[in-house]
Amino acid sequence: MSKPNIIQLSEFDITQKIIESLSNVCTRAVLFSVKNQSKDATQISEELKISLSTVYKILSTLEDIALAEVDKYIISPEGKKIKLYRSRIGKVEITLDDLEPSLNLYPNTTNPKSNS
Repeated sequence: MSKPNIIQLSEFDITQKIIESLSNVCTRAVLFSVKNQSKDATQISEELKISLSTVYKILSTLEDIALAEVDKYIISPEGKKIKLYRSRIGKVEITLDDLEPSLNLYPNTTNPKSNS
């Protein structure tokens, strides 16, 4: 069974998916690691002391739910194309009102500098 895309998800479902993702400390750390500075997965892994495979999985999830994006590509000295990731959000507010979650996402207004 294929993953539903954002258009196929109801508003509550995407809100719930974002809240569930952000409840994970590693996901939050990765997301806010790339808030002020675009970084590649290896840089994030080394900085946060999280395995590279975990970082790639988190970045994939963050891209799927539109909280992170590939800011740009660089070419390594070996000629390999490397993605630099950037957070699309600068601030998150989650509130509960009558047991219904409310999610407010604020855009990332920082001008990221690549760390290459």
